[in-house]
Amino acid sequence: MNRKIITTADGSKTIQIEDWNEQYHSIHGAINEANHVFIKHGLLYFFENVSKPKSMNILEIGFGTGLNVFLTFLKAEELHQTIDYVGVEAYPVSIDEISQLNYIDLISKEHQLEFEKLHKVSWENQHEITTHFKLEKQKKFFKKIDVENTFDIIYFDAFGPRVQPELWTEDIFAIMFKAIREKGVLVTYSAKGSVRRAMQAVGFKVERLPGPPGKREMLRAHK
Repeated sequence: MNRKIITTADGSKTIQIEDWNEQYHSIHGAINEANHVFIKHGLLYFFENVSKPKSMNILEIGFGTGLNVFLTFLKAEELHQTIDYVGVEAYPVSIDEISQLNYIDLISKEHQLEFEKLHKVSWENQHEITTHFKLEKQKKFFKKIDVENTFDIIYFDAFGPRVQPELWTEDIFAIMFKAIREKGVLVTYSAKGSVRRAMQAVGFKVERLPGPPGKREMLRAHK
């Protein structure tokens, strides 16, 4: 499939899959979307309202460009919160594509080495990025995830249900429900009715929240 780098509304870049007319991040602002959905309503919500564990475990469904993990890493350093982060991706983005993105320039130039390390460390092994942050990247399909009561937060950032509806089914969310701990939260940019119903069918309690720029609503699910 044809892929190209595009600039979103907040000036940050993302990757577009032209055959699907689908992007890795919102065309209304890649950084704005990631901060709103995953940091504000996921990480910070959990940290401020649910629990402050000694070590927080986060699972990202769709590692993609690494934007979410980079923002999470920076927040972990700011909060002095230890985070073990697992990113699952079936089709990793190439280093050449990553080099064309401008997240370092727009977010934190002083952390360029850590950003590069997030992408260059080997897959299938846990790596210590800093004393507060450990990363394990797993190359596999989401349906192959098989853990129980492991994660405090899940960032569900798969391609949208319009182009990959098989990733937004009860079967997939049952895997997520099994993987997440009691009182854990799952956040996603999607607010589609069928997605909400699939989450509820496997046991999640789901709430609608104001969405990021260009989107009316998003979902947060609780176990």
